[in-house]
Amino acid sequence: MMETLYLLIPISVALVFLIAIAFWWSLRNGQFDDLEGPAYRILMDDDRSSDLSSQASENVTKGGPDGVPASDSCRPGPAANLCDS
Repeated sequence: MMETLYLLIPISVALVFLIAIAFWWSLRNGQFDDLEGPAYRILMDDDRSSDLSSQASENVTKGGPDGVPASDSCRPGPAANLCDS
């Protein structure tokens, strides 16, 4: 029984030191500096993305990026026989 303790106690002390070193390294390298910033950054309104989404919605209502209505455009491919000529 004592032989097992002679082995387990040094292993547990070494493990505690390794965990302490890993925690100290993470503190020194800024791993815990800003925990809430990325979560709020998702929720913030970005002007560039809202401009892109408004352009996309305009393209949908107009029919395409070139302004041709979707019913007047004919694309080559499997659905080519569905186009009105």
